[in-house]
Amino acid sequence: MNSNSRVDKQEPFPLAIMIFMANPVFDAVRSVMAIRDYQDKPIPSDVVTRIVDAGRLTASAANRQEWHFVVVREPETLRDLGSLVRTGPYIAKSVLAIVVAYEKTSHTGVSDCSRAIQSMLLTAWAEGIGSNWAGFGGLEGVRTKVALPDRYEVLAVLPFGYPARPVKGRKKRKPLAEVASAERFGTSFPGGGST
Repeated sequence: MNSNSRVDKQEPFPLAIMIFMANPVFDAVRSVMAIRDYQDKPIPSDVVTRIVDAGRLTASAANRQEWHFVVVREPETLRDLGSLVRTGPYIAKSVLAIVVAYEKTSHTGVSDCSRAIQSMLLTAWAEGIGSNWAGFGGLEGVRTKVALPDRYEVLAVLPFGYPARPVKGRKKRKPLAEVASAERFGTSFPGGGST
């Protein structure tokens, strides 16, 4: 293939056109925020099922699905989880939490569960429900609390709830040109703008 191949000649969509293209998934990614303060308002069961199912439907290396999701709604257990996760005391104020665990023998468990977590967070956000990733491994007390067998390692606990305050959904992120290159590091990425 020479340097004048069709691949080399493809132009990305101009930024102005991309702005007008509706994409609810990108909208959720663009606007999702970490929420740590929740209303005391229950989440409908069908929405809870959809959030958990988003994790289940996430891609998994070799389709092994070496994960398990424990859905917690009991207030006392939520309070206990809040005390067991050093970075997530706000779990105690949530109306729902999902404990995300992977099989200890899995070589791709952390990666697969990380993708499942993002799917669940985005699905919740699209329903108007906030969350945040709390903890990162070292959660043996959580594993024991929710009675996961010893073959599992808890990666994180995700608390969920309707945000206690209105959320703007504005992020402080580096410009695209600072974090993306075309073909090789340092080559300007089309549509990335200037730094």
